[in-house]
Amino acid sequence: MARTSPGRVTTSWATVVSRVGAYVALTKPRIIELLLVTTVPTMLLAAGGFPSFGLVLATLVGGTLAAGSANTLNCYLDRDIDEVMSRTRRRPLVTGEVSPRAAVVFGLVLGAVSVLWFAVLVNLVSAALALAAILLYVVGYTMLLKRRTPQNIVWGGVAGCMPVLIGWSAVTGSLGWAPIALFGVIFFWTPPHYWPLSMKFRKDYAAAGVPMLPVVASDVRVSTEMVGYTVAMIASSLLLVPAAGMSWVYTVAASALGVWFLWATVMLLRRARQPQAGRRLGEMKLFHASITYLTLLFVAVGVDPFWPL
Repeated sequence: MARTSPGRVTTSWATVVSRVGAYVALTKPRIIELLLVTTVPTMLLAAGGFPSFGLVLATLVGGTLAAGSANTLNCYLDRDIDEVMSRTRRRPLVTGEVSPRAAVVFGLVLGAVSVLWFAVLVNLVSAALALAAILLYVVGYTMLLKRRTPQNIVWGGVAGCMPVLIGWSAVTGSLGWAPIALFGVIFFWTPPHYWPLSMKFRKDYAAAGVPMLPVVASDVRVSTEMVGYTVAMIASSLLLVPAAGMSWVYTVAASALGVWFLWATVMLLRRARQPQAGRRLGEMKLFHASITYLTLLFVAVGVDPFWPL
């Protein structure tokens, strides 16, 4: 009887792991992680405590599938851009680890399964919102806006706001002013979150022909708009207080975090106005600060319902 050599088994296993890793990379796990950070606290707020573990798990799995679908289809549509940009040229469709046809099939299957998953295990409202999120990101942002307007990330960012609506509707079966306020927080947060990254990699975007605002506008204008969006973001975060009856715990946290992040954007604007050549704006510092802000704000959202206890 022929025996399979240990070396061949090891090589086959490594190939399987590499292929699975390539498909996982298409879904952009880091983006999914940030989206899910906003979902659970929203569900806690909607329930006024702990929803059932099964509902939370079903919502997170469905949200992961929906986001993975949108991100995979985005990778397929943007593979020509990814090939040009140094930040994205290692993605599986560029390296050839996954074929374009396989990526499309994978993305469509994830999307179909996510909508069916929500419809069967959560509710129809959440299923419709998940489908809307996929279409907004793939069609609205990737196909229609990204290559045509400097405001692409502003309106395209609507897709990233959908997890709070999905999380709320998963618990209540409906929507209300509280999830709309949270929607506003993420909507206005998106430009000061993403534009610093675009400033850092503006040469890549310019080479790829993507008119991100930092590519077509001065640092001063971009930084000024970020300050404006941050003010609107803080206002939305405080609108949640009357909309959801939040306690002083959330109010203090939202106010303090808002002042801190506003200060960070103002500092970027001040540096942009300095005439010295070769100045460092600290774009990535603001980018990482934006992630910290959103994470801590939603921690406060999730903690607040338990404070009276």
